[in-house]
Amino acid sequence: MSPRQEITVHRAKINDAGKIAAFINRARSGQPEINEQAVIVRFRNVGFLLAEQDGNLVGMLGWRIENLIVQVSDFMVWPAQDRFAVGQALFSEMERAATELQCEVALLSLPGPRPPDLIKFCETFGYVLKTVTNLPKAWREAAHEARIGDDESILMKQLRSNHVRRPL
Repeated sequence: MSPRQEITVHRAKINDAGKIAAFINRARSGQPEINEQAVIVRFRNVGFLLAEQDGNLVGMLGWRIENLIVQVSDFMVWPAQDRFAVGQALFSEMERAATELQCEVALLSLPGPRPPDLIKFCETFGYVLKTVTNLPKAWREAAHEARIGDDESILMKQLRSNHVRRPL
């Protein structure tokens, strides 16, 4: 048995849509399937980072940046046995790119209900659960766009210590 290759992460392109659809359908076995066209439509709202190992897609992260805030709306790792290594690779690359773009915070807009093990998983990468009402105004507005109310919580990680008060 040969050793496993390292995990590589790259930005998805439209021609990866079929591979992404196949990955999602394998990972969500038993749920309604999505097709390549659905992934292409999703590209209108988010960019994707893809994690590959041994030539296989093992993880994906959907994200977008607006007003110095990165919002993660899609996250999937499969198979689950390598979830920490794959998650680390995906979050690290997203955070690196977001920091280059001067983002203040990363917000994880993951669908609810969020199981406690998903929260713990994200906490291992430095994300914390915060009540939306306690966030700065721009971050609160981003949470609202993700349909998360003031009394609800969102997983977040501050990427910069200083907030931009005025556009540069």
